[in-house]
Amino acid sequence: MESTRLFQWLKLNLLVIVLAFLKVEGGFAPITIVQSAVAKGAVCLDGSPPAYNFQKGYGTGINSWLVHMEGGGWCNNVTSCLARKTTRLGSSTKMGDTLAFSGILNDKKQFNPDFYNWNRIKIRYCDGASFTGDVEAVNRETKLHFRGARIFEAVMEDLLAKGMKNAQNAIISGCSAGGLTSLLHCDRFRALLPRGAKVKCISDAGYFINVKDISGAQTIERYFNQIVTTHGSTKNLPRSCTSRLKPELCFFPQYFVSQITTPIFFVNSEIDSWQIKHILAPNAADWHECKLDIKKCTSAQLNQIQGFRAEFLKAITPIGNSPSKGMFLDSCYNHCQTELQEFWLYGGSPLLAKTPIAKAVADWFYDRSPFHQIDCPYPCNPTCNNQVLGVPQEDDPEL
Repeated sequence: MESTRLFQWLKLNLLVIVLAFLKVEGGFAPITIVQSAVAKGAVCLDGSPPAYNFQKGYGTGINSWLVHMEGGGWCNNVTSCLARKTTRLGSSTKMGDTLAFSGILNDKKQFNPDFYNWNRIKIRYCDGASFTGDVEAVNRETKLHFRGARIFEAVMEDLLAKGMKNAQNAIISGCSAGGLTSLLHCDRFRALLPRGAKVKCISDAGYFINVKDISGAQTIERYFNQIVTTHGSTKNLPRSCTSRLKPELCFFPQYFVSQITTPIFFVNSEIDSWQIKHILAPNAADWHECKLDIKKCTSAQLNQIQGFRAEFLKAITPIGNSPSKGMFLDSCYNHCQTELQEFWLYGGSPLLAKTPIAKAVADWFYDRSPFHQIDCPYPCNPTCNNQVLGVPQEDDPEL
């Protein structure tokens, strides 16, 4: 009898959770496979065609386009790219037929009041180098294709043909490696669209900084060098940067962001959880519990995290304080906030100046008011919902 009641209780609560999820989540967007891209050599790591998920705009949003770049780390050598090749981050054959849209992609007005009826696209990430690679040769044994830059061009051509060429409003955004993509391709995206269109860029958790790890090693700089070399990315990085600095440095926003002319909004944690795990303390075994849950950090570890915050704030100074550059930098221990409804706009969403991310971004985009807020140090912000991380996923690879 007790086991039956327990089963019924679990069943009822599971139903409540599912119904709550469905209420908040946006609709499911079907996948589009860009078959025409194959003839241009614009293919995923495994040679399959690129893809995106698309919900068509309507009403006042029919000529507005939000192009969101999927994140998911990078692959820095043949071994890591081969492992990635067999997943959705390396092959369109591993992607599902539909994808749930949430946060900035949500199609419900109450959860995404300013962009819900736009044409909303999520470009799937299957090249492993933030859409910068372009190596003509394909190794006969590995059959790896490094063609991310070609994917970007081919998908944009497809979207322009489907109506984006008539855009009156347009945004390129992205999370993590996709947030870096939105910066690297920001001005390119603007150049594709009508001269009179309002075009802006949003980078979410894409401001990766170049600092030494706690051992004094240049782990992230070495890793970015391997990405750029493996994928042949140099020619697709900002020339204003590569003409002055080593190519791998031009994968770090701090070295090229001041040269971007298109307006940009930055959403980022000052103590981004991915950067703490992989840039600050990538190989420290005694940091395991701390990296998973910041509440388990020792006072010494918290001091080092605060030191990272200071380095992060120093690295963002090239952004400046122009009204064209928006900024929502919180002190919440998380990574990526625009795609997740609980961070974008929901009860309990993080606030800066009493403003959620969704309103800050929209007010900036529509020129209703500028937004340039930097949070106080962790743990000062009571609206933070700090993530407790689990086992690394395929989009959170170890360096």
